[in-house]
Amino acid sequence: MLEKEFKYYLAHQEELVKTHFNKFIIIKDESVFGDFSTEVEAILYAKNTLKFTLGTFLVQQCLPGKENYTQHFHSHFIFT
Repeated sequence: MLEKEFKYYLAHQEELVKTHFNKFIIIKDESVFGDFSTEVEAILYAKNTLKFTLGTFLVQQCLPGKENYTQHFHSHFIFT
């Protein structure tokens, strides 16, 4: 659903990291709306101040490398 916003982040990650290192940014419609110290702070600002509807914007922490946006899930189950 937020494919456009995520693609924008990937295409601009290097420059965004330079200007917003370790901050959480709000991305909507290929635009950045500020940077914040915490994810919660960014979400509340987007929802309450910018009046964005939840699910229509991306909050992304600006760090270098693909580890920043990749998650690995490990299962404690063995499938036979």
